[in-house]
Amino acid sequence: MNKRYFTSALALTALLATTQIAIADSALLPETLTYSSKYDFGTLVSRVEAAVTKEKMGVVAKASASAGAAGRGIKIAGNIVLMVFRNDYAVRMLQASVPAGIEAPIRLYITESTDGTSSLTYRTPSSVFAPYKSEKLNEMAAELDPIFSRIVQDAVGG
Repeated sequence: MNKRYFTSALALTALLATTQIAIADSALLPETLTYSSKYDFGTLVSRVEAAVTKEKMGVVAKASASAGAAGRGIKIAGNIVLMVFRNDYAVRMLQASVPAGIEAPIRLYITESTDGTSSLTYRTPSSVFAPYKSEKLNEMAAELDPIFSRIVQDAVGG
């Protein structure tokens, strides 16, 4: 292994270790919720995608450091961010606050644990949009909170 890849892998390992610590300390960001599941990483990702569809939302983007690393021949614990939203909510959000557009889509972060199970972490929409102090955003987020809660419960439950 050449020195550059070794240094990159070492830095990524350190980043993942601190990410696990940050996830465990949900006090860092209000209403950051982490749910453990009995499912392996791939199964939980599939269950989340199915739950998103069931709730008539959409996975609008995906980002995975583990998939990127695998493409370079490096094996790290599975992780993926599924970005979930729907256009009618996007329109309402932007009508209420253009600066709030940076917050959408809502992110669902799935991580693989060392024991073969996986976890799902997300911030409630009400906490994501609260800093904008907009009554219309708060109303929209109040609609989204139970949708995201059902997505998570459906995915990690059963």
